[in-house]
Amino acid sequence: MADLDRVLVLAGGMSPEHEVSLRSGRRVAEALRRLGIEVQIADAGSGLLGRLAGDSPQVVFPVLHGASGEDGSIREILELSGVPYVGARPQACRAAFAKPIAKALVAERGIAVPRGVALPKSIFHDLGAPAVLERVVDALGLPLFVKPDQGGSAFGATAVNTAQELSAALVSCFAYSDTALIEERVDGTEIAVGVLDLGEGPFALPAVEIVPDGGVYDYSARYTAGRTEFFSPARLGEEVAAAAAEAAITAHRALGLRDVSRTDLIVGADGRVRFLEVNVAPGMTDTSTLPLAVQAADLDFAVVCRELAHRALLRG
Repeated sequence: MADLDRVLVLAGGMSPEHEVSLRSGRRVAEALRRLGIEVQIADAGSGLLGRLAGDSPQVVFPVLHGASGEDGSIREILELSGVPYVGARPQACRAAFAKPIAKALVAERGIAVPRGVALPKSIFHDLGAPAVLERVVDALGLPLFVKPDQGGSAFGATAVNTAQELSAALVSCFAYSDTALIEERVDGTEIAVGVLDLGEGPFALPAVEIVPDGGVYDYSARYTAGRTEFFSPARLGEEVAAAAAEAAITAHRALGLRDVSRTDLIVGADGRVRFLEVNVAPGMTDTSTLPLAVQAADLDFAVVCRELAHRALLRG
């Protein structure tokens, strides 16, 4: 069995999630170093190709969030460079990163999703914003949730309670993407379910229940200690917990993901589990749900990181 000695953690990037990615990268690096593995941290900048071509690492562990980190482009470069890496391949990343496409693929497997529409900024200009907004509210009702069709960390995401709030929500959304995903807002329990594959097939970690103090799981609530209360495992009945695990594994498989993913779900008042989105490079910070789920499963975070990297090494 090949020995794992040198890992390059990719963190930072040019997306609005730069700082979160750096925090995730530092935590993964510290965990691997604790097990005696030599780790370097690098950004996805102009020096990356030279680093990969020179003293190439055995494995790259991408912890880049947002565009380029999760849309498959950096992973295309890693494949062109012939360097093994942790995580999904480029095509799967592209499908998962585009939220409307991910929703459609997961819905085809029988997982419930909120009703919604994906509309580009241009359609509001070409057809007239008031008429389009009126049609959206007539079709989906209120309340709604507006978010960019790509990206994470709740950037540009807004809860909408009235028709008058919808215009401002779209302005915020279009600051991060040219297409808005407008969905019916399902009230219920928000959970995140991590999926790992350490060599014997994907399995779901315990669901993490998310209870932000202001009621909205925005950027501040995600990454400010004390702003959100987490319950891991989530306070769910046995049947609902099993349905959430099945939904996360189904999403992982439907999108062709590998190694690690995190699926965001909401459990409605009716007990039905609905898919929201999936993340191919889950946050690894102290307030991120995946490490909390690893701990709830009585697994060692450092060992999990090592096994993911070692799996990539063997694959390469």
